[in-house]
Amino acid sequence: MKLEYSEEELMIADTARQFADNQLKPNAQALDEGDHELFISQIKDLAELGFMGITVKEQYGGIDAGAVAFSMAITELARGCASTATTTSVTNMVAEVIQAVGNEEQKSHYLPKFCNGEFLAGAFCLTEPSAGSDPSAMRTTAVSDGDNFVLNGSKIFITSAKFAGVFVVWAVTDPDAARGKGISCFLIDENTPGMNIAKPEDKMGQRASSTCEVSFNDCVIPKTALLGGLNKGFKIAIAELAGGRIGIGSLALGIGLEAMDYASAYIKERKQFGQPLANFQGLQWMVSDRYTELEAARLLLMQAAYNKDNGLPFGTSASMAKLFASEKANDACYTALQLLGGAGYIKEYPVERFVRDVRLTAIYEGTSEIQRVIIARDLLKD
Repeated sequence: MKLEYSEEELMIADTARQFADNQLKPNAQALDEGDHELFISQIKDLAELGFMGITVKEQYGGIDAGAVAFSMAITELARGCASTATTTSVTNMVAEVIQAVGNEEQKSHYLPKFCNGEFLAGAFCLTEPSAGSDPSAMRTTAVSDGDNFVLNGSKIFITSAKFAGVFVVWAVTDPDAARGKGISCFLIDENTPGMNIAKPEDKMGQRASSTCEVSFNDCVIPKTALLGGLNKGFKIAIAELAGGRIGIGSLALGIGLEAMDYASAYIKERKQFGQPLANFQGLQWMVSDRYTELEAARLLLMQAAYNKDNGLPFGTSASMAKLFASEKANDACYTALQLLGGAGYIKEYPVERFVRDVRLTAIYEGTSEIQRVIIARDLLKD
């Protein structure tokens, strides 16, 4: 097998790397500390560069570069700012949902707004207080009422909810159907009456990315907002989460690589016992192990992305990649902190932020435990 990137993929990765180096890294600490205006400005800049429509077709304003390019771009952006990479990843996922199952009117209306920056982001509203790892247990309802649906319920941990232009929302439309069979998907515009967005959660990491509860109180939407067919929503969610896991795995990889690059440079400069720390074999082995694991994670991600781009089954490979990349990136960040010693625990150095940011990658869009369940089901099925 020959792993070779196209010119377009390399160009996209290089553009993302330059943006991360010039715009994100110098401002990452300010973003972490709550500079909301700067965060919005950088999201707009990314939209102008095409990063909010990486997999969107050109006819809708995207660059239609595919999952491999998407993975490479998210990895590079995450090296600069995990929060920005998260917003970019989720927005691309929302656009992909609309492109995959939306009708022509929906695609023509919404997709260009992601690509030209009119929408700062998209929100993926699936998780509920009683339905996290098991989305089929959701309680949000959408009741038919003439030419409309009326939504009631709430969603939690919704990325970019504070400034999203459109929300993809899942709700129960047939309460009598079997589990997961009576769920539908809807497109809801920002500022729709009856949809309320709570203040952003005060999170441990990825603090620049707003994460909010979104509630619906007799929220009336037209039936034209239905996305992908009545009672077809659960399959849509499962399919799109698989693609999203490539994004989160790629994000984890970027954080882990940046942490290890920083720590490696540090131990080459820092001296103890009359010589650089990098001369000590124990630390060399720590560095060797982490970079080897991160390279293996990259290859798993590329396999999943390649499968997706080529129309091959990719759900299990995406789960494998997300599981391995997120857990090994966590290991890498903790190793980086250890290599810095006491300095790693101080905010003056970026490693403590990497540790806080990377932790979430083993939780959202399917915990590591859920990824293992998905993988095992595929391996052990008849």
